[in-house]
Amino acid sequence: MENPFDNPERKSFRKIIKQFVDKEVKPFCDKWDEEGEVPWELHQKVGDLGVWGFGIDEKYGGLGFDDCFMRSAFNEEFAKCGAYGVPASMTGRMISVEVINKLASEEIKSRVLPDILCGRKGSSLGVTEPSGGSDVANLKTKAHKDGNHYVINGGKTFITGGMKSDYFVIPARTGGEGLKGISLFFVEADNEGFSRTSIDRKMGWWCSDQATLYFDNMRVPAENLLGEENLGFVETMENFNLERVALSAGTLGMMKICLDESISWSQSRYTFGKPLIKHQVVRHKIADMSSKIDATETYLNQICWMINNGQMPVAEICKLKFFATKSLEFCASEAMQILGGAGYLRGNPVERVYREVKVMAIGGGSEEIMRDLAVKQMGL
Repeated sequence: MENPFDNPERKSFRKIIKQFVDKEVKPFCDKWDEEGEVPWELHQKVGDLGVWGFGIDEKYGGLGFDDCFMRSAFNEEFAKCGAYGVPASMTGRMISVEVINKLASEEIKSRVLPDILCGRKGSSLGVTEPSGGSDVANLKTKAHKDGNHYVINGGKTFITGGMKSDYFVIPARTGGEGLKGISLFFVEADNEGFSRTSIDRKMGWWCSDQATLYFDNMRVPAENLLGEENLGFVETMENFNLERVALSAGTLGMMKICLDESISWSQSRYTFGKPLIKHQVVRHKIADMSSKIDATETYLNQICWMINNGQMPVAEICKLKFFATKSLEFCASEAMQILGGAGYLRGNPVERVYREVKVMAIGGGSEEIMRDLAVKQMGL
């Protein structure tokens, strides 16, 4: 479906990303997924494309401009590699550098952003805790001031990129209960009192490293406080908006995999004397999948346009995310039905997408949380 907001620069950017994925990722994603790891060289190759630097000044290695359409094109095209664990393993830095760039001191930004953006180093956002994920206002990790340091105790879990990241943005409670007692901290992996363990046995995203982080009387310099004390909740929630748009774009790419694989299979597979695509029941499945893709893409493009024009439509972003993931669930199920036994075999992108539906539906805010937040944003 043609994007009415496309221009030559956006088309060229998408073409570059697609060519990169076709050459550097698709031939290897099955191997990486089975091995449970993406080579760090890929982080650096992607860094050379400049995609980590949207909205960040050129003096830190950024692009010096932002464009939500290009951000979405990157996530969509990378998702088409057929293993979303590949982009997930790298894009933890995209939701953490936003905060570092906005709130960190000049010393921290100058020291760490160039290495993160070029792929030499990794960074992650650590919000989810063992006691809960989406309920950020009730997080349990605590920090208290001790001289020129803050002492942090607690833990985070399901942190994407957590085993390999060098830097983290960590929200912790510095004040009373509720929204106004949360602060953000810049944490380095070599801090004394910091440790981590890998989460290996996952339903999907096999090649994306997820980790549980532990803070045991971990001391961080007071200047590592990001923004004002007790005002980190708003910054955390604002950061989720772009993450949810990115996940929706990735979901769109996965839906297109399901459609493409279904069409390809049904054109070559013969049953009852004719190609599968000539059976009405299959044609209807193709039509339904295609319509959900068109609707999701249209919704995504509208939100990208709004963000580029200075808006942050929270309710619409929430609705987009759960609409996209429910549509993906439908497309993955229908594609599996069309491919039959072939779709059940490992190494088939439809099999992998089918397994990864739930992490897309839960990550960045579950469908239930998205519905509730959307209604709240509507003033109800």
